[in-house]
Amino acid sequence: MPETEDKEMSFIGHIGELRAHLVRSIIAIVIVAFVIGFNINWVMDAIVFGPTRPDFVTFRLVNALSQYFVGSDAVNMPKEFPIQVREMFGQFNMMMAVSIVGGIILAFPYIVWEIWKFISPALRENERKNSLFIINGTWVLFVLGALSGYYLVMPFVINFGYFFSISSVVRVDIDLVNYISLLLQVVVGMALIFLFPMVIYILTSLGLVTPKFLRKYRRHSVVLILVVAAAITPADIISMIAAALPLLLLYEVCIIMSSVVYKKMQKSLKVNTPDKNHQK
Repeated sequence: MPETEDKEMSFIGHIGELRAHLVRSIIAIVIVAFVIGFNINWVMDAIVFGPTRPDFVTFRLVNALSQYFVGSDAVNMPKEFPIQVREMFGQFNMMMAVSIVGGIILAFPYIVWEIWKFISPALRENERKNSLFIINGTWVLFVLGALSGYYLVMPFVINFGYFFSISSVVRVDIDLVNYISLLLQVVVGMALIFLFPMVIYILTSLGLVTPKFLRKYRRHSVVLILVVAAAITPADIISMIAAALPLLLLYEVCIIMSSVVYKKMQKSLKVNTPDKNHQK
């Protein structure tokens, strides 16, 4: 068999292998989505509408701190949050959206694992160890970002949006589609942004970014982080701060991670570079 045909078969084999991993990932998303769909009442009441309740863990923590320092509650959410539907199939469409996005979020660690299974055979031993760090770091940061958006950002978004008033004539009735769209925007947005340290790790490994560069543009990054925080929140000051604080901390983590990777690269370069005096 000619060499070109061997290469073509090898390429086709890789495509088939990639397709198998993608199919398994899609099946995982569909299975999780079906589980969410069959338990949609509990998911909506306990999780989706969780940040609207006065006994939500974030509100209880804020009120506990407020009671300790001020002597009164800082947050007083209503016992019944006014959610309404204005479209005939609004509830069905939102069930599908929550099921699919929830399926992607919960199946994300498995999806990342499938990606690693696809690329790992082509890696060397040291590359495989680094890829394990990237793979595990990716899904851990993704989950932490989603939890940060849900527990840290979304409660303040809801609190501000509910209590902000321009007139006593206006009645607050929150649209279901608007609420869930905002929830998914915040949670998924924070999950994706939390992947930034992995991007910095890869760019530093490729020699495209250095810790000196990140430190030099630290002030510029603050402006960029505020813009990003405004993009994934309704842009009110409280929500922006709630979103920006973990992102600012994340940037410092990026600097530390880049420094560690850069030092390892420099050390490896010195070891692999022969000493000119020794050669002479």
